Amino acid sequence: MQKTVLNDDHRRSGARMVDFGGWEMPLHYGSQIEEHHAVRRDAGMFDVSHMCAVDITGLDAAAFLRRLLANNVDKLKVAGKALYSAMLNESGGVIDDLIVYYLDDANYRVVINASTADKDLVWMAARLDEWQMSVTITPRREGANALAMIAVQGPNARQRVWQVLPASRPACESLKPFFAAVVDDYFIGRTGYTGEDGYEITLPADQASGLWKALAEAGVQPCGLGARDTLRLEAGMNLYGQDMDETVSPLDAGLAWTVDLVSPRDFVGKAALVARPQQHQFLGLVLADRGVLRAHQQVLTSKGSGEITSGSFSPTMQQSIALARLPLTVAIGDEVEVSIRDKFRGAKVVKPCFVRNGAVLV
Repeated sequence: MQKTVLNDDHRRSGARMVDFGGWEMPLHYGSQIEEHHAVRRDAGMFDVSHMCAVDITGLDAAAFLRRLLANNVDKLKVAGKALYSAMLNESGGVIDDLIVYYLDDANYRVVINASTADKDLVWMAARLDEWQMSVTITPRREGANALAMIAVQGPNARQRVWQVLPASRPACESLKPFFAAVVDDYFIGRTGYTGEDGYEITLPADQASGLWKALAEAGVQPCGLGARDTLRLEAGMNLYGQDMDETVSPLDAGLAWTVDLVSPRDFVGKAALVARPQQHQFLGLVLADRGVLRAHQQVLTSKGSGEITSGSFSPTMQQSIALARLPLTVAIGDEVEVSIRDKFRGAKVVKPCFVRNGAVLV
């Protein structure tokens, strides 16, 4: 398994390490539930250095991304602005979901998922070769220019970061969500994957351990993959490989808002999306009966059947919740049944955002 630069720090903290897409990552540091609540109520931090920052540079950088991504980088006009998008194949399936940051017209940074990074880079290189554009693609995972990433999330996350990195406060205090600032060697984005406020900090790999220790000393709780998954599920955020993959259209994965079909711009997969419009709704479920909702469980509705893509017990709500692909005619508030261990349990259809900024929304 591959290891992040913080692997030794995790082990010294007593983390239970697991295989996550070929990376040895912390599942928890003793209590997944306590880590979950720390993020909802105070501040927690995650090692996300397994994700891959990729610099896209050159005279044709904007044109390349305009054609590569389903969302439109023309929306990015201000340095530091970020955009969430899917990268599609010719059939309209999701190769990966990613964030792209605009630095200037010739410089962008794309952050791609760990488990898909290798295939993403091959796909990008093939498209660059096909289109013959003046672009350089530079992954920042290895060597002297390697980068690490630490996500600090929670209602007190920003204050804890300013406590540890006081020089960052003037540049970051006024940052709006989905903007980033460069502070010395740090690239600090007001983004995250938990439904809470905070920062994702990209920094030179050799400085990551020092920052991790300083944040821990400031009271930021180290958190593992377990809490990260329940937090993102409560926030209604997709997980690649579960809620979408190369066989799933972004229109069927609740990602239509990230797809620009209005502008005349062409992009990979656009023709397929136009030819095959949305087939399913992507909605939330709250279990009314006993049991736990899990991926691949069948959902029976009066309008036809569907399937859960992600499900778990919500520590914040103290109920089982799920994301599911359901028939187009299913409505918010409908009562449905879920097959759990050969028994059908009642559930209610809700908007697919259960908890945000500490507040239960359903």
